[in-house]
Amino acid sequence: MTPYITVCSRVARLRRAAAAVSLAFVAAGAITMAACTSTQDILQVVDPDLINPADVQSAAGANAVRLGALQRLTTATSGGELFLLSGLLGDEWNNGDSYIDRQAVDERVINNANSFLLTANRSIFRARLSATQAIDLLKQFNPLGPAADVAEMFYVRAYLENIIGEDYCNGVVLSTVVNGIEQYGSPTTTVVVLQTALAHADSGIALITGTAENDLKILYALQVIRGRILVNLDRKPEAAVAVAAVPTSYKYVRLHSITTVQNQVWSFNNVARRYSVSTGEGTNGLNFATAGDPRLPICQGGDVVCKANGVTLKVRDDASAFPLYIQLLWPTGDSSVTISSGTEARMIEAEAAYKAGNTVLFIQKLNQARTEGGVVGLAANLTDPGTNVTRENLLFRERAFWLFGRGYRLGDMRRLIRQYGRGAETVFPTGPWHKGGNYGTDVNFPVPQAEANNPNTTGPDLCTDHNA
Repeated sequence: MTPYITVCSRVARLRRAAAAVSLAFVAAGAITMAACTSTQDILQVVDPDLINPADVQSAAGANAVRLGALQRLTTATSGGELFLLSGLLGDEWNNGDSYIDRQAVDERVINNANSFLLTANRSIFRARLSATQAIDLLKQFNPLGPAADVAEMFYVRAYLENIIGEDYCNGVVLSTVVNGIEQYGSPTTTVVVLQTALAHADSGIALITGTAENDLKILYALQVIRGRILVNLDRKPEAAVAVAAVPTSYKYVRLHSITTVQNQVWSFNNVARRYSVSTGEGTNGLNFATAGDPRLPICQGGDVVCKANGVTLKVRDDASAFPLYIQLLWPTGDSSVTISSGTEARMIEAEAAYKAGNTVLFIQKLNQARTEGGVVGLAANLTDPGTNVTRENLLFRERAFWLFGRGYRLGDMRRLIRQYGRGAETVFPTGPWHKGGNYGTDVNFPVPQAEANNPNTTGPDLCTDHNA
């Protein structure tokens, strides 16, 4: 039987081990037994990574929480794997490594214990909670501070809740924390999640009354996310009105740094080669890698262009024979990523015009994005393709190339099923999967198994349904 080891006796063992390695180390910094007059003494230390509630009870503390929420937004989006995983389930990316959980997403056979999805899910909900806490703290401790600061936190909430609605099955749970105590939510529908997001976008917009540069920056972000949410709710005319004032040149970006939070599309595709840009995946996929579209510059691993951008290897991480396609939208680890934009606003207006039967305005808005979107070599020469099916194909192709790699594609593919009446097997990759076997039937992410710890959930499958 192993004897009980006290804290002090453990310290003593560590001290003796350290002494055996280096007497100089012990003399310089080893913990002495004198420090262990009580088993509690060694536990009375300050953890510099732990922020207690009392530490943020001030205007400065509230602002620190706000900045933390923005950092977590970056980690949950372009600084994490969420954008990649959603594009992997769609048709933007092919799996390029041997990790089973990534392969399962690519193959559309996802288990709710998937470790990569759990990490992405936690990042979303941490950022959402941070924004919620920042709103309360800013209102309490800095009520006369910039309204745009609070409004931006509502943007963070609305943005992330919309992503949840786009990516997850029905049955997702929105929990929160009040006064340090967990408030467990209950399974809800995608529509309710989107309506929650819409309410938060509206709350943020209501706060912006000025026209200063930062006011407009946050206002436009809120208007774009409001339009995106309304499109997901199939309220297209309202969506067009919501984004009408947003300039095509507008960008709300997440910043990256090699030393803090790197651009993870660059990290996983350009460096680690765990993802490869798809082309014609599973019969239905768009030809992202081979289209030659200036909105999505691509090189093939080992070619002259790739080598000039630091990608010298020719094969994917799994050393398979499949080609390695590298995106050059974000060619470095510190490349910034636009997550809401004026080009998206034009896409929303175009879709509203199409749904209203105004084909002339539909094409005009698509070409306006091309004219004003700032992409060299992109001709604004689109014309009416003639039928509703081909118009829809054109609309969603334009969206796909304008918004590649930023978490839109999965939601758009689901909308093609839900709002445009297309069958899942005519939208998602289908047939033989490139590494063996066949594609499954998943069209969204499951509620992670970890949510089973919530007393308000039941059953091994936490989704109430898996429909698009």
